[in-house]
Amino acid sequence: MMDVRFPGIILAVTILAAPAAVAQVQQEQSVSALKGHNSNAPVDVSADRIEVQDRADRAVFTGNVHVTQAELTLDTPRLTVAYAGGSGNVQIKRLDAAGGVIVHSPSEIAKGDFGVYDLDRKLITLIGNVQLNRENNQVNGARLVIDLDSGRAVIDGGPPGVNSSGGRVSGHFTVPQRQQQKQQ
Repeated sequence: MMDVRFPGIILAVTILAAPAAVAQVQQEQSVSALKGHNSNAPVDVSADRIEVQDRADRAVFTGNVHVTQAELTLDTPRLTVAYAGGSGNVQIKRLDAAGGVIVHSPSEIAKGDFGVYDLDRKLITLIGNVQLNRENNQVNGARLVIDLDSGRAVIDGGPPGVNSSGGRVSGHFTVPQRQQQKQQ
């Protein structure tokens, strides 16, 4: 459900932002690891406290919440799990994280103020002070949307004046070191 690998995110963002970095990322990872993600993988959640609200078909986890699904982990102070079904046949529909969210994949880390994982639509969205890191590359913005079917990721800057980004996306990308050719 949350096995998100972010290599394709940097590729998608870099294509728009830094052509020199694109060549390096494309050589390292030509196919997005997000594409075709299995959102049916088991989800494990641990927290300091859980409140089950059966009539509302949701559970609220609070305090040091840690979620894992396959190679993905998510850490947040508060997580609301919306589900359908009952008594033994519970199907998770959506995860809402609040209070600061950190999503780890094997190669990347994404951070935001809030996070939503819609299992039915296979979308993960981080909102507010978004930061995406891979190796020495970093992209900042107001919103990150990851489509798990296509592997496409989009970072938006948000409206001007809302945060320190001024409504723009910013990034810092490493460039492969080139050896000087000797002139003959």
